[in-house]
Amino acid sequence: MTIEFGRTENVDVPGVGAVVGNEFAEVSVRFDVDGNAPRLRLEDLRSGRVRYLDALELETIIWLPEERLTGLLDPSHSRWRGEATDRGSAGGSGAILGHA
Repeated sequence: MTIEFGRTENVDVPGVGAVVGNEFAEVSVRFDVDGNAPRLRLEDLRSGRVRYLDALELETIIWLPEERLTGLLDPSHSRWRGEATDRGSAGGSGAILGHA
């Protein structure tokens, strides 16, 4: 699959969903209703890594102090070290929130 980015309007790719992207990342965002409760299905389009976030996990991200959230944006923290493997990819946000 080839997807070109760099557009400023919303992107919705058939079979992939809404895409949020910039020069650093491209992420597909979809609703998943197959579990016990609705949740977001997020997919890193570069690596194929998938994470599901429920309402509590989303609220937790919203309430994170700015310095804690900023610290998570550093890719050398785990992404480039190979530490962000499939651990937690089936659900939950332990790796995202820093308490795996």
